[in-house]
Amino acid sequence: MTRKLAVAALALTLLGAGAQAAGPDLIEARQAGQDLVNGDFAGIRAVVTLKGDVKTLQKPAEAIARWMKLFPSMFPPGSDKGGNTKALPAVWTDTAGFQKDADALVQAATALATAAKADDAAAVAAQIKAMGDACSACHKAFRAR
Repeated sequence: MTRKLAVAALALTLLGAGAQAAGPDLIEARQAGQDLVNGDFAGIRAVVTLKGDVKTLQKPAEAIARWMKLFPSMFPPGSDKGGNTKALPAVWTDTAGFQKDADALVQAATALATAAKADDAAAVAAQIKAMGDACSACHKAFRAR
């Protein structure tokens, strides 16, 4: 979780510097944050698959929700150039759709955190599906393969 906070701090710093000045660094920050989300989500799925203690999933789910609240703001105009971005132009032309998809993941991750806190393994499993669906919808519309 400390890594997530460091990436978020880096992202905010880069946003403050402006998209043109940040260029590939902003793209790298976005990708690093998404890598951390992917790792947290893989860990969440593993705990459920192995029938582990779902209460331990509250913090990673909350971290994913916090990151996804920030994530859409990491795509200011001009941040589509440079680096190895996989973001499709739709991120900048359909910002409402992009925000809606990010919000869907925030909601699913928040619900998973609530279920984990309540030690409700069935609800956690259901929210894993909701999180996966939210990730897939966003990647389909806004990320190049």
